[in-house]
Parts: sequence; structure tokens; C-alpha cells
Amino acid sequence: MKDFAHIGLNVSRETLDRLDVFEKLLKKWNPAINLVSKSTLEHAWDRHFLDSAQVFNIVGAQRGHWVDLGSGGGFPGVVCAIIAAERSPDMTFTLVESDQRKSTFLRTVLRDVGVDAQVLAQRVEGVAPLSANVLTARALSSLSNLLEFADRHLDENGIAYFPKGEKFQQELDEARTAWRFSHKSHASVTDQNAVILEVGEIERV
Repeated sequence: MKDFAHIGLNVSRETLDRLDVFEKLLKKWNPAINLVSKSTLEHAWDRHFLDSAQVFNIVGAQRGHWVDLGSGGGFPGVVCAIIAAERSPDMTFTLVESDQRKSTFLRTVLRDVGVDAQVLAQRVEGVAPLSANVLTARALSSLSNLLEFADRHLDENGIAYFPKGEKFQQELDEARTAWRFSHKSHASVTDQNAVILEVGEIERV
């Protein structure tokens, strides 16, 4: 059964149906534009959908502007937008993806599942500040670079959520040479060596 109940996130059948449409489109488009690693495609629900849903679970239901940087194949941005359509209907979403083909894929998924979100086919550095209340990025860059992006695109009181692998402590140490920030580490439900870093109060040293 494909759901998120075991992580404490209960969603409707309509939301699961939308995610199923997304998964089918991912498998259809992936051979042409390499949205995710081919080796993970058959396990996409756990490797990508569940991995993204846990980010929404940590953020929780709220309102405001959610910005996903380097959205790629739609993780975590599209997954979170689909869940938010049910759980946080007052949250607006902006997905930033510089690759034109991937941006077309993102728009196709959003259209086919009936969820509204803005897709900006631009480089993160070139987008005007987006005043995000929630900022996410998965497998985009080092934490130091992500803090640079967050400093540009977060609202004054916004919070960033960055899934990171087993070297997250090294990335934290490196980032502290140039940035001051508060953070919490949430254990990942899909990888015992990974975390989701919750980062706020970002300032240059």
C-alpha cells in the first residue's frame, strides 16, 4: 500500500491518486530527460516520494509562500505541493528549475494532477528575491551554497529545510566558516545516515 501513514502523515485517496499520476509521468518521461537516477526508478515511492513527503511532515500545515529550488524531477517541491493542496490550501508554491525540459515536465505534472504552482525556468541566482516563508532544496548544492540562496530568497522570518546525506556534519562545519545560523537535525525516515536540516536566522559572518 502506497501511503505515508507509517510516518504519521495521513492524506486522502485523492492526494494518493494525484501522486500516482505523478509517479506514472515520472516513469514515462525519465528515459528521455533523466529526472532521477535510473537505478532508483523502480523504487521511486520510497526513494523520492516518501523522502519528499517527510519534508512536508516536518514543515507541517501552515500558510505562506513555499519555494523549492532546483526542483528537477519534482522532489520535494511537487510532492509537497500535492500534499499541501489538501493539508495546507493557503500555501502557495514556486518551483525554480533552470533546465527547460525539466520545467516543462514540472508544468505537465502540475496540470495533470490539477495542482496550482508557479514554475520559474531560471537559475536560482538570477531569480528576483522570492520572500519565501518555507524554502526547500534537495540534492542541489553544498550547504554553504544553499545558505547563499536562502539568504537571497527567504523572508526575514522564513525557515529552510534541506535534506542532507551522511556528510551533513562536515557540511555544517564548513558552512559555519562563512555563516551564522540556527539549525535542527531531523532524522530521515528513508536513510538512517541522512537528515533534514531545518535552518533559520541566517547571517553572513
